[in-house]
Amino acid sequence: MPGSLSRRDLLKHTTAGALALQLAGRGAIAQPEGERPQRTDGIGIENPRGRVPLSFIIDDSTCLVNLAHFCIPQFAEVFPDQYRQDWRKLPREIPDDFVRKFGDWCGEQGVKGKYSVVPYPACVGWVDREMPGWTRGQLEDSLSLLREFMAPNWDFHPEMITHTWVIDTKTGRPYADRSARSMENWEWSVGRTPDEMADYLGYALQILKNAGLHCEGVTTPGGFGNRARESLAQASLETLRDIHGVEIPHYFRDLFTDERSVAPKVQYASGLGTDDPRCVVSILGCTGDWFGGWDGLERGTVDQFITEDLRGGRLPEVIDRSEPAILVCHWPGIYVNGEEYGFQVFQEVVRRLNRRYDHLLWMKLSEIARYWAARELTSIREVEGGFEFDAPYACPAFTVSAHGRRGAPTVVRGGERQTLTRAGRALDLDAGSWFEETQRSLACFDLPRGRSRLVWTT
Repeated sequence: MPGSLSRRDLLKHTTAGALALQLAGRGAIAQPEGERPQRTDGIGIENPRGRVPLSFIIDDSTCLVNLAHFCIPQFAEVFPDQYRQDWRKLPREIPDDFVRKFGDWCGEQGVKGKYSVVPYPACVGWVDREMPGWTRGQLEDSLSLLREFMAPNWDFHPEMITHTWVIDTKTGRPYADRSARSMENWEWSVGRTPDEMADYLGYALQILKNAGLHCEGVTTPGGFGNRARESLAQASLETLRDIHGVEIPHYFRDLFTDERSVAPKVQYASGLGTDDPRCVVSILGCTGDWFGGWDGLERGTVDQFITEDLRGGRLPEVIDRSEPAILVCHWPGIYVNGEEYGFQVFQEVVRRLNRRYDHLLWMKLSEIARYWAARELTSIREVEGGFEFDAPYACPAFTVSAHGRRGAPTVVRGGERQTLTRAGRALDLDAGSWFEETQRSLACFDLPRGRSRLVWTT
């Protein structure tokens, strides 16, 4: 899916999706940045710990339900010529045993990312109430697996409410209309106001909150928000703050597989000099779904991500320019109807990355969003002996480079002082350490919110 504004392969199968892409245009992703702070020369903000962030986005996941099995007949009701898969042959469930197997392996490898939880998947049942076809105990076990086992390494996002039919938030029922106008993936979001969008996002977020799942971001299904980008960004900012108390909201709407930057975009920043700073971060994926497709019926290849000689493929393109490499998949395409083909592709991708690189850092989307918000919005000015930071947000492992500075730097905040420890090499940088190169010094420390200084005494 080279160069597409949308991440969903399924959009290519419909006239409505193609039209949405044409109308969006290459420049349509631009959003108001909002406020930006003053900066000084002589200091640069590096990637966390001087490493390149990685993350893994999992879409179309939820509790128990195999979304492909239930979505396809609903998509086919609107586009009968486009959705001809024999959905009856697809398993109705992606079992929790596979979630645990996948999570165990990812935990061993340090993999982190985002895991969608569709609140009312294809109108089958509600994750905070009942899931017909499964007992209440099975649903609660599935939720507990997410809350207790997956949460340390994975953010949870609603992927709107159903991923198929639009819900009337006043009644909780799908609209009677059976056209693209009443599908989340296609036309409903076109031209929606921020208030309308916030009402819909808020409905989804509240369900996951009821289920005990904390959310710091949201994911859009298919073309949702493609022609209402400002409303989507503003609604994400407001609803995540209001319902889940999120300090730095983020959302996933787009991926690029061409030459465009995939660095996160910090948008709608305001109140930087106040006690209530605000912003929202747009997270960008850098790959297509080259695992097993959104329906679990396709066959991707490892070489699309990184070739066997470790030189080609999409990921080296992104990593070698030091931008976050955020892979994108759909959960049915990882499970692949019990064959686990997509999972095997991902495992080999990780093995090849480990053979090629030694400076990668797996992060959750919320961690990437926080780092980029601090990177973009922290004010820095030169003072005697070093630099003063005025940070609207605290940030772990904040990493800077300073030219012409020698010796061990000290972080000063109020009456507290922390002299950093010299790392043996740049790759060993972690919070509380520094490393001196030929032309510059690198310092890695936990940036506190508010004012602090980084000073050199020699």
